[in-house]
Amino acid sequence: MPKTKLQKQEILRTIEEKIKKSKSIVFAKFDALGVKDNEALRSNLKKSDSEYLVAKKTLLDIAFKDKGIENLEIKNFEGKVAAIFAYGDEVAPAKTVHDFKKGKEEKIDFVGGILENKFLSKEQVSALALLPSKNELYAKMVGSLNAPISGFVNVLAGNLRKFVYVLKAIEEKKF
Repeated sequence: MPKTKLQKQEILRTIEEKIKKSKSIVFAKFDALGVKDNEALRSNLKKSDSEYLVAKKTLLDIAFKDKGIENLEIKNFEGKVAAIFAYGDEVAPAKTVHDFKKGKEEKIDFVGGILENKFLSKEQVSALALLPSKNELYAKMVGSLNAPISGFVNVLAGNLRKFVYVLKAIEEKKF
């Protein structure tokens, strides 16, 4: 049963609200994805503070029309298209879909995305999915900042250690 004009306007308002709240958006085609797989993907995305939305391509096009994003024409994407909105980490939805599609490449794939109000191609979204997460980057940065300090502590402790070894050797020689 076709949707009424009022229902379409409500869907359009919902999409526009999600666009305003999101930090990045990934578009994925999901032609052969079953209900169980779809629900599993939604669940995985929810864990990473992302949301999976399926709507008609024309409604998505209308919602993005006034956003000033160059080269974005959702109606030209092939197959059924889902928009995945990231509310937390910008890379999270791309990573989640990338991990999910392993072994299901023919069922779901990237078709594009939006990051910092710029359109990303399928290849760019795939590359984005391979980047480390924010938490991983934070951990690497803390490790890098901590390395010189730990080296300095080890150098200072080395002199004390050598002094203790010398005292121990003198003690053993006397007895």
